[in-house]
Amino acid sequence: MSKIAVVFWSGTGNTKAMAEAVLAGAKDAGAQADIFEAADFDNGKAAGYDALAFGCPAMGAEELEDSEFEPMFADVEGALAGKKVALFGSYGWGDGQWMRDWEDRCKSSGISLAAESVLANETPGDAEIANCKALGATLA
Repeated sequence: MSKIAVVFWSGTGNTKAMAEAVLAGAKDAGAQADIFEAADFDNGKAAGYDALAFGCPAMGAEELEDSEFEPMFADVEGALAGKKVALFGSYGWGDGQWMRDWEDRCKSSGISLAAESVLANETPGDAEIANCKALGATLA
């Protein structure tokens, strides 16, 4: 059985809703899955998981949230090679450039993404929630 961590930061609740759908999809597929807010996750915890899903909305000039999420992700980034990793998040402006930059950063760090990233413009709708559940199932 896969052990999956769903780690997120959410300012408005949109990315939290996506994280909960990823968690549900992983559990429905038979995985043991835990959910963490970014401030409660670190490199030590990452070592205990086979797969990890990270969720963060676009902030500022389309970048990761920099007070909690970015420091956490920088801490765990080096421990993610060889693990299944997936990304998700929401945005309210722009065209999703923050996600493309994040995917490129992962690839540059030797992280192989296990699924296509899921993006939601503002509040995730039924299609985005279904895609998040499928992302969780893929990690399982």
